[in-house]
Amino acid sequence: MEIRALGADERDTVRDNGARAFGPMPDEAWERSAEAARPTWEAGRWFAGFDGGGIVASGALHDMTQWWHGRAVSMAGVGGVTVAPEERGRGLGRRLMTDLLDRCAEFGHPLAMLYPATTRIYRSLGWEHAGAQHHIDLPAEALRTIAAERVPVRRAGPEDAAEVAAVIGRVHAQARDSGPVGWGEARWRGLLAQRDDYAYLAEDGFLSYRWAEGNTGLEVSRLVASSERTLRALWAIVGTGSSTAKTVRACVSPLDPVLWLPREREHEIVHRTQWMLRVVDAPAAIGTRGYPPGVTAGAPLLIDDPQRPANSGHWRLEIEGGEGRLEPSAGAGDPVRLGPRGLSALYAGVPVSTLRRSGLLQGGDAEALSPAFAATPFSLDYF
Repeated sequence: MEIRALGADERDTVRDNGARAFGPMPDEAWERSAEAARPTWEAGRWFAGFDGGGIVASGALHDMTQWWHGRAVSMAGVGGVTVAPEERGRGLGRRLMTDLLDRCAEFGHPLAMLYPATTRIYRSLGWEHAGAQHHIDLPAEALRTIAAERVPVRRAGPEDAAEVAAVIGRVHAQARDSGPVGWGEARWRGLLAQRDDYAYLAEDGFLSYRWAEGNTGLEVSRLVASSERTLRALWAIVGTGSSTAKTVRACVSPLDPVLWLPREREHEIVHRTQWMLRVVDAPAAIGTRGYPPGVTAGAPLLIDDPQRPANSGHWRLEIEGGEGRLEPSAGAGDPVRLGPRGLSALYAGVPVSTLRRSGLLQGGDAEALSPAFAATPFSLDYF
């Protein structure tokens, strides 16, 4: 199988395999999806495997950032991975993903993230479960009763793409969030042009939603704000739909402040979609991540990463003052031993005790690493 980048004029060539793998997409939905992904196509980040002149596999590497404790780390969002049904079982998916992992490094991304259709192949290449996209069902009436002041809010469109990206970035940085992804201006321009998606922008917050279930329900795809005042004002906008919508399905953090705003809160129905993380460049990933400023930790590491040999070997990990360093060492004593899955899970905040009991971390004294990497990762985007 030969793997090469596709041109922007070749986007329809992957549609058939996508339909055979995940089900057909109506023309309007396909055009909407393709338009939103235009920056990925134009950057030559959509790849296909050819065998016998036809496409047998494909996948994309979206140019993104991901916040980790409030710092944006360069990240490749792996999406659109398909293998033609009649070609499955030949190892083509593994070959494609191995190639995409190498290209992540070539593009300079220390991290890669994906939503798995199946876990086994990705774990075999070093990815591990790290967080989830959470959708919570809330009564629209409960949102209507949120007390809110008037805040300057305006409708947002494609011309506001740069400001929307900047506002969302400031919110995640100030909240020291872990997991949310950041899109560039070009991608936001496409997202804000989506018909039937309604967006509002404040100085320190952003809301996007759509109607669903035959206009009897609302879906909030993103509502973020830095201040209580703006948060209440944006959720109050959603709550005004309660005369028509009985329920609101909202994509939020598992600790989103909206869960503490309604007068009544008995239970929520939560839908989780798991995503996986892969550390591609260990020193760069450690060095660009954020950490709690009051935590100091250090440990010798021995990393064994067959797919990314540059990550393998003896290292010294130091975390202090909100900064992290991973530097080569001569190796001595009893190091903490990790493979790529264990390293990725540790990076995402999985406690050391969990990693030990699952066999993803062994040896050494690593207990101080749990508070240093502590996080509750979540995502507000599916790709």
